[in-house]
Amino acid sequence: MSVEKAQIFAMIAMAIDAREKAYAPYSNFKAGAAVLTQSKVFSGCNVENASYGLTMCAERVAIQKAVAEGETKILAVVIAAGDDQIVRPCGACLQVIAEFAASGSIPIVTATVNGEYDIHSLDEYMPMRFELKE
Repeated sequence: MSVEKAQIFAMIAMAIDAREKAYAPYSNFKAGAAVLTQSKVFSGCNVENASYGLTMCAERVAIQKAVAEGETKILAVVIAAGDDQIVRPCGACLQVIAEFAASGSIPIVTATVNGEYDIHSLDEYMPMRFELKE
């Protein structure tokens, strides 16, 4: 299943909305994400913790919501963070995306709240990721 531009734009809007719900009292860096599965789109925001290692990035929150609802195949991911600077997913998030990606070619869209965006595949971000071979 390919992801259409209209779906990407709708997911960018969802990620920007989710960003507003972020709990970021320590860094003041808010991020939102939207994850497309076969049945619906799940959103998430970053949730910080005084013990920084327990902080959760927006994309992992969205993925965990999807998995909790029984969706384990991700078709696309959108991350919205900065006002005018496109940010990239961290390595931990990329590995979690890889765990549930329908394929290595799924698009990962990074966007600003001002509407700029960039699209790369999971394979581009992590060509030699850790995978369980069945």
